[in-house]
Amino acid sequence: MTKLLLLVIPVFIYAESLKSLLDFATTNNKLVISKDFKEMAREKEVESSKSEYYPTIDAGAFYSRDDDRSKSIPGDTYSGYAKISLDLYSGGETQNTIKQNQELSLSAKYNSLSYKKSLQLSITEDYYNIKSDEATLNALKDKELQLLAELDRVKKFFDVGSATIDEIDRLKAEYSDNLYQIDQVKYQIISLKKLLSIKIGKRVDSIAEAFIEEPKDITKDISDTILALKSSASALKYGANVISSANMPQVKVEDTYSLYGYERYDKTHPEGPENQNKLMLTLNMRLFDMGVITKQKEALLLEEKALQSEVEYAIHEQDVNVELAMLKIGTTKAQIKSAKSSLESAESAYKTISEKYEVGSVDNVTYLDALSVRTNAKSQYERALNNLQISYASYYYHTNKNIKEYIK
Repeated sequence: MTKLLLLVIPVFIYAESLKSLLDFATTNNKLVISKDFKEMAREKEVESSKSEYYPTIDAGAFYSRDDDRSKSIPGDTYSGYAKISLDLYSGGETQNTIKQNQELSLSAKYNSLSYKKSLQLSITEDYYNIKSDEATLNALKDKELQLLAELDRVKKFFDVGSATIDEIDRLKAEYSDNLYQIDQVKYQIISLKKLLSIKIGKRVDSIAEAFIEEPKDITKDISDTILALKSSASALKYGANVISSANMPQVKVEDTYSLYGYERYDKTHPEGPENQNKLMLTLNMRLFDMGVITKQKEALLLEEKALQSEVEYAIHEQDVNVELAMLKIGTTKAQIKSAKSSLESAESAYKTISEKYEVGSVDNVTYLDALSVRTNAKSQYERALNNLQISYASYYYHTNKNIKEYIK
């Protein structure tokens, strides 16, 4: 008994809860990390575009040497300068670039949120599918014990001539088939845990029980996928405005202050000025470009219309998915009732047939059928219970809720 407890206790100690796995995945999943970096990159682009309103300061220097000096020019000239530049008017390019980057930043944010929520649903599905497979494994192991006990009992009867060899062979065949199913289910559990480990970002050995609250009075929020599409469409619209700004006047002011030095000068190759301040105001406007700007703008606006169509499709898709998710909850509840009734009948039938089999009223074929039906009924009932949890999670996902907030 003590050894058994020592084996069981670590399972409970190290069993992972669903909520802890979801928490860990949202910060350690490699794709989540990637999307977080993309989101941060977009935020930096917004900050960068806002800096366009401020002047720029450049500094530089040059050195020039003429081996054959030209008349009135020293042989060596060197200079250091500082230049301040400011765009006074860019035709709306700066404002629209900022808005474009803000929308792209929002799109990255919503894409990240969308992936995190879809990841939560995927992990939850794997979690409960593992629980279902574990329930199937337990039912098969229980059947294994029953078959071993029955095989031992029949062998004793065979030794005294009260049972035939075909009865033993049937039991052995059923036992071997049961072992095959056990190995198959074990592999399924290992595979699911491996895949789950990739999604979470760490190894998963054992999982604990978890229950998700039944949805009640849940209002549907617009999905993050739709919000991301809307932001991307807005970004294209502002991008078209950025392109249009090229046809507007561009006004820029520059002030450059330079210091000069000279070598190899004389009366015929005199020095130039020691310093110079140069203020320059420029106005530029594109008058003709064969419609390049117009066509580029039209191309972006067509892409915006394409995204708007995707938004309409996604809105309809979300509505349908919410309806199907609610329907799935009702269907799964009905399946649970049927599975429970089937299990109760299978348990009752197995008990009756087992008693008759022990006294020789029925053959072992009937007994084995009853045992298999009971095993399948146990597995089916547990799977239906776990499927209900998945259907709850699916409903929260399609209404754009955070699944882990509804885990008990």
